[in-house]
Amino acid sequence: MDAAGLRALQAPIKERYKTDPKAAVITLKAKGSLDDTSIACKVETGRALAVAGLHPATGGSGLELCSGDMLLEALVACAGVTLKAVATAIDAPLHAGTVSAEGDLDFRGTLGVAKEAPVGFAQIRLRFDLDTDASQEKLDQLLKLTERYCVVYQTIRSGPSVEIGLTRK
Repeated sequence: MDAAGLRALQAPIKERYKTDPKAAVITLKAKGSLDDTSIACKVETGRALAVAGLHPATGGSGLELCSGDMLLEALVACAGVTLKAVATAIDAPLHAGTVSAEGDLDFRGTLGVAKEAPVGFAQIRLRFDLDTDASQEKLDQLLKLTERYCVVYQTIRSGPSVEIGLTRK
């Protein structure tokens, strides 16, 4: 898809959101069920069932997905799609590329071993390695706009309010 094709595809959507801002607000959902035989949660992805379990650093077998890895994978997926869309929109040719994310965790926090150890990622690094003929100016714009429009990146960075609840069945 080229820039004109992307603009043509998105133009009616953007116009609708301009005239009806409420139409742009959508609630995305995720659902999982607790595994009855192991410490795991079966997450419905829409394509398959992903079984998340404990990371080996917390006693897991390593056979299930780690939710920390899944968070980084979501970041890579969103950043990669956003980068491609922005590159298309600004005519920055990409011949090939990779997106990678890595994050530092201190498992003492999640295991309750050290109260001073944080629970969660202390730092996340997102990297793009691109094969491109685009100018440095275009690449700077590409990175700036990808950062601005990547939903998962902005969510992690901004830390939205999160509500938690529990009901008894």
